[in-house]
Amino acid sequence: MPVLAVTKERRAGETRVAVTPDALKKLKAMGLDVVVESGAGDGASAPDAAYEAEGAKIVSGLAETLGGADLVFKVRGPTVDEVAALKPGAVVIGLLNPYQDRELLDALAAKGATAFAMEFVPRITRAQVMDTLSSQANLAGYRAVIDGAADYGRALPMMMTAAGTVPATKVFVMGAGVAGLQAIATARRLGAVVQAFDVRPETKEQVESLGAKFVEVPLDTSEAKGTGGYAKEQSEDFLRRQRELMAKVVAASDVVITTAQVPGRKAPVLVTADMVRGMAPGSVIVDMAAGQGGNVELSQPDQDVVVNGVTIDGPTNLPSTVPVHASMTYAKNLTAFLMNMYNGKERVLKIDPDDEIVRESLVARGGEVTNARVRQALGLADPVQEPPPTAPAAAAEPAAAAVPGKEA
Repeated sequence: MPVLAVTKERRAGETRVAVTPDALKKLKAMGLDVVVESGAGDGASAPDAAYEAEGAKIVSGLAETLGGADLVFKVRGPTVDEVAALKPGAVVIGLLNPYQDRELLDALAAKGATAFAMEFVPRITRAQVMDTLSSQANLAGYRAVIDGAADYGRALPMMMTAAGTVPATKVFVMGAGVAGLQAIATARRLGAVVQAFDVRPETKEQVESLGAKFVEVPLDTSEAKGTGGYAKEQSEDFLRRQRELMAKVVAASDVVITTAQVPGRKAPVLVTADMVRGMAPGSVIVDMAAGQGGNVELSQPDQDVVVNGVTIDGPTNLPSTVPVHASMTYAKNLTAFLMNMYNGKERVLKIDPDDEIVRESLVARGGEVTNARVRQALGLADPVQEPPPTAPAAAAEPAAAAVPGKEA
């Protein structure tokens, strides 16, 4: 039977695991042998014994984990050592950071791996259960508020006491995508007074439904929505005028959370250095886009920067601070993604380029970086011709790879 491998995550600070013990039932039902590297789930409170109880085999070291693996589930992209341990033709599925990590893409292609980037799963109805960006952003938005509140060091709700009234904290969320909406909901649950802004006017109703005030700006935002439900990159003139309008709101806020990111692009600067200096000492900014260049001019990845008494937090991996639930949801995303390619009737794994989910998420195959968007972003030549399918197990037919198991 085909072998699915799950390794320890070796990227710095990563505590999540790609498969949790409760996800093993479906994977085993597909006819997969699951091999888990010893200690892979420790950071997510999933000990080896929990995997063994669900039928996984626990092994030690990369060679034993990956040497015979047909399929590999990862949270973050594999390291150079992990790629070297792959067998040629293995299928690798994870968050591969395709736009920034050219070295990894080239290494996977050179190894002959078939690689899928989960962050490229399209935001369509059929793929909602596979939407890793949403599942992880939800938790990130929650955690951003928790961290911001901790840095602020004051109570968020208004409190009426015999010693006087404690005023409610004023929170401003910039960006009303998945992370932003969860940040709004969390801040409201904690009792803060919340305002929010997004360049997409249709988000106003969602913001207000959560009990926050939508900040209106007299700008033409009709072209703000891009493909797949993401915000579209705006012109520098648009961003300049937006920053001017936002300056007063930022200055009046106690906690600011910025969430604006554009796939494949540097994050737009929403909060300038002058805007930071206009905030009261003790105020806090959590820049959730710090890893993509930052929405805040002065933020630094994974650092707390203090300017005139204002703390700017630049986290780059908030889901890893809630690893149990982040791993649980991510494992469900991966399982659903794999099942989309699994044909129960024919008992094969089919990599069908006509399937939008498969086509959009496939980044390397047959020795080449194949994704058109990635090739364009990296300045590569025109997309290569679709190579013959790579089989994770013995080929059952020219367009499929055999994966025994029960019918779906």
